Amino acid sequence: MTSFDSSPTLNAWRALLALAVVFVMLATSGWTAIRGHSGDFEPRSKALAAWARDTLDGHKLPKPDAGAAELARFFGSVGAAERGRLADRYPLVVGNLDGAPVSLRYRANRAALADARAVEQKRMVDPRLSADGRQEASRRMHRFESLLDDGRQILAFDPSDTGRVAEVFGDLDRAQRVSVIVPGVDTNVLTFEKTNRRNTAPVGMAESLYEAEHAAAPNVRTAVIAWADYTAPAGLGVDAAIGRLAEEGAVRLSAMVRALPGKSSVELFCHSYGSVVCGVSTHELPPRVSDIAVAGSPGMRVRNAAQLGTKAQVWAMRDKDDWIQDVPYLDVAGLGHGADPVSAAFGARVLSAAGAIGHTGYFEPGTQSLANFAAIGVGAYRTVGCAASDTDCGSGISFASAA
Repeated sequence: MTSFDSSPTLNAWRALLALAVVFVMLATSGWTAIRGHSGDFEPRSKALAAWARDTLDGHKLPKPDAGAAELARFFGSVGAAERGRLADRYPLVVGNLDGAPVSLRYRANRAALADARAVEQKRMVDPRLSADGRQEASRRMHRFESLLDDGRQILAFDPSDTGRVAEVFGDLDRAQRVSVIVPGVDTNVLTFEKTNRRNTAPVGMAESLYEAEHAAAPNVRTAVIAWADYTAPAGLGVDAAIGRLAEEGAVRLSAMVRALPGKSSVELFCHSYGSVVCGVSTHELPPRVSDIAVAGSPGMRVRNAAQLGTKAQVWAMRDKDDWIQDVPYLDVAGLGHGADPVSAAFGARVLSAAGAIGHTGYFEPGTQSLANFAAIGVGAYRTVGCAASDTDCGSGISFASAA
């Protein structure tokens, strides 16, 4: 049993409280056991199998799980026409290859989205499906249709199961600084964007941050990635209380960051369970990650910031009305995510979240939380607003490259 206070008696009571909270909520309040993600088909699995059998000029195509450098060399060695043909033939493969040119991934994912939309259009009128099944198909079709809007830059897309997707705002190839938003529980292709309460969904978060960064430093070339390219927990069940999905997501996150083009610095903005993903990923992240900022965090699966093993600056914030503060911050046999990142003992730089309301309000325009994220995103560390508990949160940072 791991705990985060010096009193053994208090630790024991906290452990018992944590277990009691979990079991009561599992039994009475809509928490679920580990929920499977079922889908009618796995189109990417089929595409990967076909890719593995294919050749180009008599040579086998590279393995999709090859390193980004190897994949980049492959695509650099073939002509534009061949690259285009591969993207058109295997959009679900090329569109998700870390190391493939960004513009080629955008092209491939448009084709994959068009194919996925056509599948859902057929399912919408399939008499073999229940009314709920046809309604689900309709929702997915409209989501894919929205993602196909002109000008959208889809960096990753997989319609399998509940779906994964990532979108870029700005010019990723030319960016000096790249912000990556890592969202939390209940993130999937259907919740990737919302019409109502738009800034509570990854697309709205990213658009809001991109606009705030431009306002904070118009001369800094930034890009923002809404990264929902991992399987997030569905609901506040056991999946949300343990680290299995975070560990799987961390592998995908670190691979994506390592494959980003150019030499831009990278800043991670991790919300809710997304901060668990970011915490688990730190040992595999490249040195170009300069900042990790968490908001509404249930913990990062460590006792303190030093255990993250990163040279990146670690920031944390929590709104005073955020319900996450009532979750026990401890780790009992893998249940729970560790110490509270906004506690003094954790050692993060604690930021003000003034103006944010509740657990999902951190990216609302006009809030101190969004202004702080934007300041970090452009490297304007002198302008961050600290929490009352850490009035010196911006001290000791080199301003050599800050805006």
